[in-house]
Amino acid sequence: MGILKQGDCADVQRVGIPRALLYYRYGTLWETFFGELGREVVLSRPTDRALMEAGEALSVDECCLASKTYLGHAESLLDSCDALFVPSMGNLGRRKGFCTKFQALPDLVANTFRDRGVRVASCLADAVEGRSSLRDAFLELGGCFGASPHEAKRAWRSALHAQERADRAAAGAQERLLASLAATQGAGRPLAILLVAHPYLAHDPYLGGSVVDPLERLGATVLYADEADHERALKASFDFSATMPWVVNRELIGAILLLHERIDDIVLVSAFPCGPDSMTDDAIMRCIQGKPILNLTIDAQSGTAGLETRIESFVDILRYQKKGGYVHG
Repeated sequence: MGILKQGDCADVQRVGIPRALLYYRYGTLWETFFGELGREVVLSRPTDRALMEAGEALSVDECCLASKTYLGHAESLLDSCDALFVPSMGNLGRRKGFCTKFQALPDLVANTFRDRGVRVASCLADAVEGRSSLRDAFLELGGCFGASPHEAKRAWRSALHAQERADRAAAGAQERLLASLAATQGAGRPLAILLVAHPYLAHDPYLGGSVVDPLERLGATVLYADEADHERALKASFDFSATMPWVVNRELIGAILLLHERIDDIVLVSAFPCGPDSMTDDAIMRCIQGKPILNLTIDAQSGTAGLETRIESFVDILRYQKKGGYVHG
């Protein structure tokens, strides 16, 4: 079965949401919206190796690791929900685009599982060509689930406010952590390392954990670029590039600029073979000066031993430099 259209989801009571990709950016909004419409949200379990391998088996080689993992999450939900929610995210305006995989995702899911009777509930956010803002997309989605215009607007407002509260809470907690680090002086102060990665890597316990866990075991404090204030980071990113088309990459780069003087080092993490990251990470490595940068790529075939070795070496060098090593008169 193909992607459902207006009014076709009125009978859907259990909405499956894969815990991957943009869930780590908009999960609170999605869950609140469907809850306000009286639907039960069913989340896939956190990523593990079995989910990743299942998604890899369903994907073509050219898909990035995060997209492959998403299909594993989607498959795990097929027998436990009435429909999968898979939004199509084109852009939030000019210079605020998403990777094309996010726009194509509903078709990818519908075609991958076409022989298994999958139902895909979707909406399109394309503020440039389609003139459909994220708000417009969700109001239309509410109609698809049988909500009146008033009910859809109420659900959208509740969902938006919940997401904004969650974003402010994350940004506020990180600001307090930065303040506490600034107040700690001397050799006892831990390294403040800024993790620059898409939320679906940074906060996925399996994919991002392969980087975050070793850093924390080594005593570093990990800060997250995606938890900086999104609007301030987006605005700051235009000092770096006037033409970059991807909104999340813009926010990550803007966060580097905002936090540059308050952190010790930067760790860039990408999922192989991410197209946007291959361009922006190279620009960061060339143009961001004054902080050591470790550039890591997560690949399903490479395992974690090599990552941990590189992370350990990076932290050892940073600590040696902090003690005055590598200083030449």
